[in-house]
Amino acid sequence: MSSVRLFLDILLAASAFTAPLFSSSPADNSTKATGLVKFISPLEVSRPAERRVVKSKTKVKKSKTYVTKSLTYRVTATIYEAVPGQTDSEPFITADNSRIKPHYGTKQRWMALSRDLLKPWGGEFEYGDTVRVTGINAQLDGVYTIHDTMNKRHRHCMDILAHTSENLDIFTKGVKIQKVTYQ
Repeated sequence: MSSVRLFLDILLAASAFTAPLFSSSPADNSTKATGLVKFISPLEVSRPAERRVVKSKTKVKKSKTYVTKSLTYRVTATIYEAVPGQTDSEPFITADNSRIKPHYGTKQRWMALSRDLLKPWGGEFEYGDTVRVTGINAQLDGVYTIHDTMNKRHRHCMDILAHTSENLDIFTKGVKIQKVTYQ
């Protein structure tokens, strides 16, 4: 009987060395011992649960503030529509390559500035800047985004994008614009 016992011990040792040393399955409490661990300790071995780091998602609310070094400019405000007579040959593509959607209007709050106010020509404003506009009327005053450039013959002017169905015709001098940032 001792030869049978010796044979079983050798067989058990051989199977322990051929099995993987450690399990590659995720650790949980129901994992059974395999390989060398099973050979050394035939009892089930449980690993401690892995620790998970949970990052909390907190939203930081951005508030509108005026740039302290930003100047207030007085400009002439007008309205333009995305039609070939008032723009170039591609009226639905702005100077910063934004596309004007078919159902656009003044609620979209897009504007064009004259070249003397834009950075490529020595001004303070860039495409994508948000600008506080005051002095037109209660309906059109507010925050606009710069997406377009006016013809080079205009100086100290801004154009508000409006739809032809809105029937707006505005020419207002002395409108105040100031750059707005979010902090």
